Amino acid sequence: MTEGDTTGTRVGWLKPRLIPIIMVLLVVAITVVLFLFRDRVAGLGSYGYLGAFLISLVSNATIILPVPGIIALFALATTLNPVLVALVGAAGGTLGEITGFLAGYGGRGIVKRRGRTYALTENWMRRWGGWAIFVFAAAPIPLLDIAGVVAGIIRYPLWRFLLIAWVGKSIKYVVLVLAGAWGWQSLLRFFS
Repeated sequence: MTEGDTTGTRVGWLKPRLIPIIMVLLVVAITVVLFLFRDRVAGLGSYGYLGAFLISLVSNATIILPVPGIIALFALATTLNPVLVALVGAAGGTLGEITGFLAGYGGRGIVKRRGRTYALTENWMRRWGGWAIFVFAAAPIPLLDIAGVVAGIIRYPLWRFLLIAWVGKSIKYVVLVLAGAWGWQSLLRFFS
């Protein structure tokens, strides 16, 4: 074996491991930065529907660490069409979930399929596929992060994950934004 052959072997070993590591580091960096600057997310509301999209995109791009963007959508829904705010917010939120998917896709070897939550989620994803994603997306608690990571690990098609997640998030956001807007308006009338 020559010197060139061993170098090729080293590079051949490194290349398939480097991309997943870079993807995981990128997702962690995005999550930390968004968590640290979460207070500035609310300022995006002055951009109308684009602001609703950006607030949801940013607040859903974090993994596990909560950045509550839905509250900013409540305020936007008092001056804009609440259903459109919810649908635009769901679109931004769904695109923000790509970070979880990429963390699973790139971190397949890092996430050691341990833990009850992971095992249950993987079982549901393999058994029910899109229906599990829909339920996780529509649930009033943030479960889509876990489903996104598992979807990436099991190599669920990204386009299908995004489409189903958007439908589930749209239903959840319409209900939450309408309820929040009505509650917000009632609260404003009370103090007026």
